[in-house]
Amino acid sequence: MKANLIAKTAVFTGLILATGILSASAQTTLTITHSSPADSHFGEGAAAFKKVAEEKSGGTLNVVIQRMDNEREALESVQFGSQECAMGSTGSLGNFVAETRVLDVPFLFDNYVHARGVLDSEIGGELLALFPQHGLYGVSWLENGFRNLTTGTKSVNSPEDLRGMKIRTMENQVHMQAWQAAGVLPTPMAFSELPSALQQGTVDGQENSIPVILANNLDMMQKHLYLTGHVYSPGIFVCNPDFIAGLTPEQKAAVEEGGKAATAANRARVEQDENVGIETLRTRGIEVVEIKDRDAYRDAMAAANAGFEEQFGAELIKRIRGWKAQ
Repeated sequence: MKANLIAKTAVFTGLILATGILSASAQTTLTITHSSPADSHFGEGAAAFKKVAEEKSGGTLNVVIQRMDNEREALESVQFGSQECAMGSTGSLGNFVAETRVLDVPFLFDNYVHARGVLDSEIGGELLALFPQHGLYGVSWLENGFRNLTTGTKSVNSPEDLRGMKIRTMENQVHMQAWQAAGVLPTPMAFSELPSALQQGTVDGQENSIPVILANNLDMMQKHLYLTGHVYSPGIFVCNPDFIAGLTPEQKAAVEEGGKAATAANRARVEQDENVGIETLRTRGIEVVEIKDRDAYRDAMAAANAGFEEQFGAELIKRIRGWKAQ
C-alpha cells in the first residue's frame, strides 16, 4: 500500500515536472537591446513592448531587455541573428538600409506632427518594406526627437562661428555632409565614445535631441546648448527576419501590437522630455540659447541639398516636405 502510494506520488511529481518543462520549452525568448538608460525614451518604449508582446502572445513570448551602447553593433547582431531585436536611433541604420538616410536631411521636417505623420504614412511603410532585403525586419518607427547643438568652451553666435569646429556626429554620411557644408569638421564616432571625447576635448561639441542629452547627462560635459532643431532624428525597432518568420501567427501579431505600444510610449516620453527638458537643463547649469534665425543654419547647410536630391531623388524629398495630414 505504502509502496503504491510512493509510486503514484513519483508519477504525479514527474508529470508536474514534465508539464513545467514543456511549458518552459514552449516559450520563445526575444532579446531586445537599446542604447539608453531604462529611464529614457527608448527604455520606456522597450518596457511597453515587453508588456504588450508578452500579454498578447499569451505568455509564449519572453522578452528580455538589455542595454547595448553601440547601435551599429546591435544592428549587425540582429542582421546576423545573434540577437533577436534592437531599438535605437537611425544614425547607423543608413549603413544597412541606405534609403533611410533621406530622413536625416537637415530641415526636412517642420515639426513633430509633420515628422510622425510621414513615418506613419505610406512613405514610412515604403521604407520599412525595404528592410528584409537587407537582412532586417522593421517593426515600427520610433524617435529621438529634433537634434540640437551643444558646445564646450567655444560659444556660437552665428553659423559662421561653426567654421573649423570639430563636432561629433553619428556615423551618418548625411549628417556629415550637412555639417561639412556649414564649414564644420564632422567627427563621427560611436555614442559610447562620446562622453570621453567631450571630457578630453577631442571634439568641440556634439548634437543630439533633448531626451538623449538629458538621459545621458551630456550637459555635464558641455556649457552651451543651442536650440537649432536642425535635424529630426527618427528611431527604429528592428528584428531578425528569420526569427520573425519562425514565430506563430499569434506571436507575430503580438510583436506588431507590441511595436505599436513601443512607438506610443517612446513618443510620449520624448514629448515629456521636450516639455520639461529645457528648464531642467537650465537648472543643471548649461546655458540654453534660443535660435531666433533658424534660416541662417538652414542656409549654412543648403549647399549639401543638391547632393541629397541626387542621392535620394528630388521627388521623394518633395513628397516628404509636402506631406499634409489628411
